[in-house]
Amino acid sequence: MTTQIFVNLPVRDLERSKAFFAALGFTFNPQFTDQNAACMVVSDTIYVMLLVESFFQTFTKKPVADARKGTEVLVCLSTDSRAKVDEYVAKALAAGGTAPNPKQDHGFMYGHGFEDLDGHVWEIVWMDPNQAPPQ
Repeated sequence: MTTQIFVNLPVRDLERSKAFFAALGFTFNPQFTDQNAACMVVSDTIYVMLLVESFFQTFTKKPVADARKGTEVLVCLSTDSRAKVDEYVAKALAAGGTAPNPKQDHGFMYGHGFEDLDGHVWEIVWMDPNQAPPQ
């Protein structure tokens, strides 16, 4: 069996978050989506569970971090071109996200990112491993 990853993120307004990520081109698996959670499909093996904060809290005894005030995780997705990096960020900005940092161009690697509506940081990168500097 192939290993899958399910990143779980707390959100304040599930419908608003679903609309934000749908504007970026993501889809949701209705089998695992209800009023408390939405299963966002990133790939055949990567999913993001958007969980209403009160539901997210049932999975941990620790307080839920406010991603607008602090950062606990940086979610990084790769894409197949520099243009796709820019496209993702442009869509995020148009849907209400922010771009807290400038683009980074290292020649063999290009990236930019955005914060979603709840302050979670998403980095989008393109890399040409054939152009990477030797170790």
